[in-house]
Order: sequence, then C-alpha cells, then structure tokens
Amino acid sequence: MLLYDLSHTSHSPARTGVQRVALELRRNLRIQTEVTEITHDPWMQCWRPLEAWEQHALDHPPRSVKRRSARWPLGAQLRGWWRRRTRTDTTRTVLPSEISAILCPEIFTARTGSCLPELFAATDAPRVALFHDAISLRLPDLTPRGNVGRFPGYLQELMQFDGIAAISEDSRQSLLDYWKWADWGHGPEVVALPLACDHLTMNRPEIPIPAGTRPHILSVGSLEGRKNHLTLLTACEQLWDCGIDFELSIFGGLQRETGTRALTKIRELQNAGRPLHYSGWLPDAELRAAYHRCAFTVYPSIMEGFGLPIWESLLHGKACVCADHGAVAESARGGGCLMTDTANAEALADAMQSLLTDSVRLNSLTAEARHRQPPRWEDYTRQLLEWITTLPRHSKAG
Repeated sequence: MLLYDLSHTSHSPARTGVQRVALELRRNLRIQTEVTEITHDPWMQCWRPLEAWEQHALDHPPRSVKRRSARWPLGAQLRGWWRRRTRTDTTRTVLPSEISAILCPEIFTARTGSCLPELFAATDAPRVALFHDAISLRLPDLTPRGNVGRFPGYLQELMQFDGIAAISEDSRQSLLDYWKWADWGHGPEVVALPLACDHLTMNRPEIPIPAGTRPHILSVGSLEGRKNHLTLLTACEQLWDCGIDFELSIFGGLQRETGTRALTKIRELQNAGRPLHYSGWLPDAELRAAYHRCAFTVYPSIMEGFGLPIWESLLHGKACVCADHGAVAESARGGGCLMTDTANAEALADAMQSLLTDSVRLNSLTAEARHRQPPRWEDYTRQLLEWITTLPRHSKAG
C-alpha cells in the first residue's frame, strides 16, 4: 500500500501547476498500484487517510480563486478536535499497517514538514518526494517574500527522504547545488524524471488563419515577476512602434506581490490604444478557443521547474517562442519552438518579428509542433514506481 500525501491539494480549491501534477499522478497511481491518500490533520494532530469530503474536493473541476492556501470547514475542525480529545495513544497515527512507500508530490508547508518525522516513524517504507524547482531561492527578487523565507527549511526537510524525483534535469541540479552550498552532508538519491504531459488538452485542428487577418499572439501564464511579462510588453511595444501589426492576448491569474507592475504596464498600453487584451483565469473551452485563434504563442518566463505551458502550446499545434536555457529549453528542444534570450527585450522582439513576417519559418515550426508527442503519465508512473522499489527501507524506530 503506497501512502500518497495530499495535505494541501485536498484542502485547496486552487489548481496550480504543482497541484495539477499531484492530481494526475494520483489518477495514474490508482491504476497501477494500491494507494491510500493521506493528510496531516492539524485539528486531530495526526496523519490519517482522506475522508469522503476531501476526496470529493480532489475531484472538483479547476476554477479561478484568489486564495491558494488550505481551507478546513468548521465542521472538520470540530470533528478533528473531538477525535483528538477522545482518542488513546494507540490511535495516534491512523494509517494502514502494510505500507510499500510514502510519496509526497506537493511543496509541503512548514507545519506539514514538521510532522513528517511522525509519519516516517510509522513505517520502514521508502520515503519519496517530488521536487519541482528552487526558483524561490534562485530568483528571490521575483518571488513572494513568504515563499523565499520558507524555502531553505523546505530544502532541508527534503534531506529526510530516501529519494527525490526532480521534474527536470535543471531542477535536479539546482537542488544538488543548494545542498552542496549549504554543506548539509550526504543527501538522498536525486533523479531527474521529467513530467508527463498527456493530461493537457490535445487539440490540433487544421484551421488556417484567413488572409488579411491581424496576427494574434497568445501568452498563457500567471502574471508574476518570474514569468517576465514586463519584458514581453516592452518587446511588443517596440514592434508596435515599428509599425508591425499584431494583437497580443495575455491570460493568467495575477500574483499581486510580484505581478502588479506588469498589470500597470498592460493598462498603460491599453489606454494608449495598443491591441492588447488581458484576462485572468479562463475556463478550458475559452482557452482552447484562444489557442485556435492565435498564430503562435510566447512564453517569456525566465525560469521554470519544467515548463508545462510549452507543451500546452505544442499540443494545440502552435509554435512557441520561449527561453533558450534551463528546464524550458529541455521541453523545447524536441521541435516546434523558437528559443531566445527572453530576458532581453530586443532579442524577444526579434524572435517574435521573425514569426510575424516570415510565414515559411512559422509554418515550419507549426508543423514541428503538430508532430510532437507528449510524454505519457502511464509511463511516468511506472518508472517512478520501479525506481521506488530500489530505495532503502528503515527500522520503524527511525
């Protein structure tokens, strides 16, 4: 029986990239092995399997929310408090007796992290975590302050695990580099296991853009510092000033601490009459329509753990302008992408202009995009489970 920790995702209506990964892996684990989904209950003060209302929350479709933090209904708080008051020491950890592994796919909070030793002491099974990225420490000026302050503790807590599955080679190396810099000694085995993408909508209809239509560029990603929308907007302004005619649409929720400057720039350009549209979160049907209408996409992010929006563009049959380094480049190298220095407005403008003015180049990249096949979650899950079996077990005193 594999224990799968969904302490955050089962209590949050948000569906961030990390949470979507956790949910898709959950679906495939259920197919390939026996799974008990667990949470740390702060009111009961123990680890326990998810209850029906939490399972229902996991199956809820994604929607736009302003708050990503975990929420516990008052009734659940009271039940947990009562159970803690009435339980005996022998029921402190309510978990299955036969456990094959513990898997933590989320970036767990400080509260959850402080309770991991209790969970680990309940079994001799291997302890495994997914590692998404170290962006909070690599780009602290473009990251919410709370995330930056929490991250060193999180990376130290990962040292308690037996294996870390990083979602890209770039993420793997960033983790190892930090551990080496921190001089924390020998850590767990870290492997790069790039994410699967076949959960993303694949829709590649051959609908040509009518001649004479103003080209439409699409950029999908949350409005936050590291997503680098300010550079994108500067590049677009340069092209508009040169008389190049195109429309830009940006879709993604606003991260107020680091994305407000970009939003202000968007409003300035809109007030100046530029053909620029911004909207927050979009339902899947509306997002598909936006992909169908665009000539290509731009994903200007400076740094990613993996770069799922690159694959989302490719699976809609659209070429993507993106970064030429890091995890984004790992996803882009298979074709359908024009890689450039997205931190440089002139370089980004040149790349966009080449696709706006050179139909042969755009058509070639579009053809490449339409032929890309996504890595499959079925294969990812099998590889992960096979690797877990190679990891050491512990004494329960551990």
